[in-house]
Amino acid sequence: MRGPESDFWQVGVVPLPIAACVEPEVLAGVRERIQWMPDPGPWRYRADPFGVRRGEVTHVFVEAFDYRTKHAVIEHHEIGADRVWRGGATVLARPYHLSYPYIIEDGGEVFMVPESHRAQEVALYRAIKFPGDWVRETVLLPGIPAAEPSLIKHCGRWWMFFTVVGPQARDQRELHAAYAEKLTGPWRLHPQNPLLDDRSGARPGGTPFIGAGGDVILPVQDCSGTYGGGLRFLRFTVLEPDRIVTQHLPGRFSGDLVSDTHQVGFHTLASCGEQTLLDVKRIDRSRARHWIDWQRRMTRLWRK
Repeated sequence: MRGPESDFWQVGVVPLPIAACVEPEVLAGVRERIQWMPDPGPWRYRADPFGVRRGEVTHVFVEAFDYRTKHAVIEHHEIGADRVWRGGATVLARPYHLSYPYIIEDGGEVFMVPESHRAQEVALYRAIKFPGDWVRETVLLPGIPAAEPSLIKHCGRWWMFFTVVGPQARDQRELHAAYAEKLTGPWRLHPQNPLLDDRSGARPGGTPFIGAGGDVILPVQDCSGTYGGGLRFLRFTVLEPDRIVTQHLPGRFSGDLVSDTHQVGFHTLASCGEQTLLDVKRIDRSRARHWIDWQRRMTRLWRK
């Protein structure tokens, strides 16, 4: 008897800027140069990488998930010019699940907008001592179980793209937007929400960036076969407070483009200066997962 499906993600650094990665063939051509983060150990994974460059050091923030607790925190790792990974310290933890630690540099400061849909909000954190000390600055979107909030400043205005957790896999098929004059808000929901209802290319999957033609381009996930099964690009040909028009670019990224071990998912493509961060997925169907789940339930009962 097989166990339940368990997703395991692996994080890597690509030696190309994100704008150079719009063609799957280009990314496949550098697969041997990707620096993969070390395995975190049994029944754990790291995913959702976002980062900042400081000199020769790339600071990478990830979701760190443990199946034994079914809980995730935000970890900080770094990789230098020697291409060696270091660190692994928890820098942000809450009673609720945290993931997708979206990093923003603005006004000489570093901010993080992690996914915290179980808290029914999108909150902004500021680094008071980078990279390990963060303070909650404000709530950008209260009362909304938003997932994968991805932000960009474009033409003097801040934009946030996100999905909303809800029934019938709503978070895997809807794209929503909000906008603001300042990063701290106030934020306004776009009147066209949801902008898309498309399981094959709506849920955000990384850093929006400006394409060669000046349009905003957003990595989006293809969840039509499995959650985070692939990645595509969505171009915003019109991006205004009263009207948004989008167009999917040709091409699709899958895990087998870059990995021999994690071939069934491609979830994140995030800009980090002249480098790009990504994660890819494998699925485990081991019966040991039943034992892990049983231990977790017993621990919860004992604590009660």
